[in-house]
Amino acid sequence: MIDALDMQILRTLQCAPRAPFRLIGEVNGVSEQTAARRYHALRRSGVMRVVGLVDPAVHGEAQWVARIRCRPDRVGPLADALTRRPDIAYASIASGGSEIICVIRSPLAAEREDMLLQQLPRSAAVLDMSIDLLIHPFDSPGAAGWTGYGGHLTPEQEQVLTGGPSPAPAGPLLPPTAQDVPLLDALAEDGRVSHTQLAGLTGWSKGRVARRLEALESSGTLSYDIDLLPERLGYHLNATLWLRVAPAHLERTGQEIARHEEVAFAGATSGDHNVLAIVTCRDAEAFYRYLTTRLAAVPGVDAYGVSIRVRRLKQAASLIAHGRLVHPAPG
Repeated sequence: MIDALDMQILRTLQCAPRAPFRLIGEVNGVSEQTAARRYHALRRSGVMRVVGLVDPAVHGEAQWVARIRCRPDRVGPLADALTRRPDIAYASIASGGSEIICVIRSPLAAEREDMLLQQLPRSAAVLDMSIDLLIHPFDSPGAAGWTGYGGHLTPEQEQVLTGGPSPAPAGPLLPPTAQDVPLLDALAEDGRVSHTQLAGLTGWSKGRVARRLEALESSGTLSYDIDLLPERLGYHLNATLWLRVAPAHLERTGQEIARHEEVAFAGATSGDHNVLAIVTCRDAEAFYRYLTTRLAAVPGVDAYGVSIRVRRLKQAASLIAHGRLVHPAPG
């Protein structure tokens, strides 16, 4: 059972993914032991994972949003095959089970024959497809993502957790080295793994671990995210909105939509519908209220389309297996 304290701890982790349990407990009015116990129960149940993510741009990769319309009898095998690929993120089946929506990490100039962007159109399962470049995410450092499940932190609580607003990454991106691989692999599996554990994995001192993490984080190479299963929190409708916005309104409109608590992600893309937004609501009626109130009040949206998710396959760094978030197997 997920209760109000669990949801408040999730909100705390979205604000400060690596905050010590002592601080998490202090902010939520419980003991350090209670905060740790609740966190570990949430993680074991597969409701959430804290993950460390490397910006794909550090490897020269862009992110492409693909909409793949499939033969109904082939959509399942193709979706499962795509989900297993490390260059695929945020995969789902939508539109009554006939469409796969996914994010593909691939260089801007994908010329090699083994690139997925070249292979997909030749698949017998694919009827047609569109692939647009994700040009710009509408978020800011420390943005929490989807927070529509409830619970709020006061400015004073956020100050306790973070010490103040998070600075923007200084850049340029810092390329990881071969020595960083054990560090980054461990954080991809558990973004809260301790400095002591990372020191044991890398053979470094705790001081060196702390310095390397600070360098990777401050450059923007390494960031932390919370993978959540909204369905386990009682929010069963997930939709991708494809919005058309005039260039003069693009930045303001995108940023405003990204601040909606129902929105997990918003970004500018190429293509006729140039803003993508991922929306999570409790049910169809709540989604209708979102469309006709909060979204309707945003200036600059000229047209929209909707794809309703029917099966969640992959999050930022997690597979969905038997209703649980799990770490992808290597390779």
